[in-house]
Amino acid sequence: MCDVLGVSKSTYYQTKKHVESNRDRENREITERIKDIHAESKQRYGAHKIYESLKKEGYNVSIKRVQRLMKKAGIRSIIVKKFRPTPSKETVIERDNILKQDFNTTNINQKWVGDITYINTLRDGWCYLASVMDLHTKKIIGYAFSRSMTTELVLKALDNAYITQQPNDGVVFHSDLGSQYTSEDFTQRIQSYGMEHSFSRKGCPYDNACIESFHAILKKEEVNHVRYLDFNSANIELFKYIEG
Repeated sequence: MCDVLGVSKSTYYQTKKHVESNRDRENREITERIKDIHAESKQRYGAHKIYESLKKEGYNVSIKRVQRLMKKAGIRSIIVKKFRPTPSKETVIERDNILKQDFNTTNINQKWVGDITYINTLRDGWCYLASVMDLHTKKIIGYAFSRSMTTELVLKALDNAYITQQPNDGVVFHSDLGSQYTSEDFTQRIQSYGMEHSFSRKGCPYDNACIESFHAILKKEEVNHVRYLDFNSANIELFKYIEG
């Protein structure tokens, strides 16, 4: 071939090295898009979320290919060890577990779950976020943020969810056995809304896995990557994350 073309073998092979295959071109383009998605997520997204984003944009890729390209480009999600509160030593009385880890629904406003998580700030110390999730949509339908972990905090989150959703009677609301959720005031509010209150078993976070998972993702993707100056700055950023 070299004789026919009138070129030396060294020139032929040197030219061949610079010819980009279709597969290499695709990998290069996908890698550039992966970098963009990773940057847009503030380096929060890992392979699975980037893979889902690429699929929505019409890219024909597998999760293994995304993982391989990310590894080659040195792209990874930022992961920071989360704060684990010291468990309470108070005696906890078991209550009815109506949900029993059955998170399946057929429509909205059938099963709600609630929980509280800790958010640290430089000036105001620990603050607390109470969230309510609808298990059908897996969306946060009510939440409240406060400097203190009181019954008023979880009442406000429940009220926000109720006002937003306007459900019929019969909603099952599931929570852990925290004193805020077992208080008389919260019990009365649940009854006034025509809801049934279901409780996790003591020391079993899997009973409330969906809301626990949301708070874990919130920490991983937002809270653990910044230092909030005070309560107000944290409140603004949490609003952006949840509503966004």
